[in-house]
Amino acid sequence: MARGAGYGDEMKALSRYVAERVERPAAEVYAFAVEPANLTAWAPGLCTAVEQVDGQWYVETPGGRAAVTFAPDNPFGILDHEVTFSSGETFYNPMRVVPEGDGSEVVFTVRRWPGMTEEEHERDAGLVAADLARLREIVEKSAG
Repeated sequence: MARGAGYGDEMKALSRYVAERVERPAAEVYAFAVEPANLTAWAPGLCTAVEQVDGQWYVETPGGRAAVTFAPDNPFGILDHEVTFSSGETFYNPMRVVPEGDGSEVVFTVRRWPGMTEEEHERDAGLVAADLARLREIVEKSAG
C-alpha cells in the first residue's frame, strides 16, 4: 500500500465504512479500545504484539514493526490513529465510538490508498470487520 496525493479517475470507493453495534455504553467501549495494550486482544488484523518504548507504542504487523499513535484522550469517542512503518509510510485511520441508545456503534473508515486494488480494499474491510466483531465480543463479555 502506498499513501499519496490525489486519486485517479480509475479509483472506486475511496473509503468503506465498517460498523459494529456494541451493547455497552460508548464510554466503556472507548475506554477499552483506546488502550494500546489491548490491541492484540481485539485487533489481530493489525498486530500480534504491542510494546511501549519511551512513551511511543509499537506493534508487530504483517508488514513489520510499526509505531501507532492514537488521537489524544477525548470525550467524543474519537479513536483515530496513525500507523507509521519503518519505511516512513504513515497511514491515517479514522475510527469512532458513537453513542446509540443504551449501546454504541464503532465505525472504522477503511481507506483505499492509491495503487490498492479493489480486492485488497475488500480484504482490508473484512479484516477490520472481524476486528470490530472481536472488540464487541470482548467488551460485552467483560460486562457480564
